[in-house]
Amino acid sequence: MNIIEVSGLSKTYVKRKTKEPVKAVNDISFSVRKGEILGLLGPNGAGKTTTIKMLCGLLKPDQGSILINGVNNAKQRLQALHHISAVLEGNRNLYWRLTVRENLEYFAGNRGFSRKQVAHRIDTLLVLFNLKEKENELVNRLSRGMQQKLAIAVAMLAETEVILLDEPTLGLDVETSYEVRAILKEIVKDEDRTIIITSHDMAVIQEVCQRTIIINHGKVVADEEISNLMRLFDVRAYTVTLGAELTPAQQALLESEFITYDYQADLIQPLLSIELTHAEQLYQLFDILKRNETPVEQIDRRTINFEEVFIKIVKGEAVDETSLSISSELA
Repeated sequence: MNIIEVSGLSKTYVKRKTKEPVKAVNDISFSVRKGEILGLLGPNGAGKTTTIKMLCGLLKPDQGSILINGVNNAKQRLQALHHISAVLEGNRNLYWRLTVRENLEYFAGNRGFSRKQVAHRIDTLLVLFNLKEKENELVNRLSRGMQQKLAIAVAMLAETEVILLDEPTLGLDVETSYEVRAILKEIVKDEDRTIIITSHDMAVIQEVCQRTIIINHGKVVADEEISNLMRLFDVRAYTVTLGAELTPAQQALLESEFITYDYQADLIQPLLSIELTHAEQLYQLFDILKRNETPVEQIDRRTINFEEVFIKIVKGEAVDETSLSISSELA
């Protein structure tokens, strides 16, 4: 079941100085399944932030529609926003001169809940986010990590089906970042919430999210399970340790046959790092090495991380069903 349906969404801005129109979002469509953790990604200026603001009801689209739990957030904005809450850069969502507990009570009141109604829920969240000992501390005295955790707890207290987190681990130390990741996974598992995460920390997306939607130049350039994307690019990357240097003729053949490779001859053992466009290219590589009977000491599949995958997709490397099926065969 889809909790969010985005269809034909477009938004154009006009530059202040030149009055030139800029299409920030250009006819994008995607859906978000109930109970999943989705990574919504894109480089700076790609249209990601505009999309987020339209999802939250902060901007109206020029064209297209957004349904949140079946409610159109342009035509029935207030009703739609009952189903989604957002944390935009964490500590901006809090009142710094209120305590931890007072923030939770205040924002719950904004959603129509009395203190009595949320008292038990607040106690539960304080324990879950390891904030119980700080419940009477003013927010402006908390660390950045505690402020971020409190902002997420406030969003959870609203009891919306969807929580949108903008850069939830930005500026956090390693320990707190891991703690936030574990909490997010626990939330989805135990409460059937849907979480949308935007982040420049690709390690967070790789560990926490099940699927990613990548926006570039105002369009969706990838909408795929992260495990599939990792498998697709991982099987293409190889590192070959050689027992002798390649001849100029062999290097010329590599140049003509392969788009991406790196040859390091100035090592104790020459090293060839190569990425295959198609599975069959592995045989072409061995044919080139066989021409001069170049010894192969070792061949390894190079582990690729999601940050590299993201960069490749943004640069325009295609993601299609054929590539995914080939990667499945090699895995």
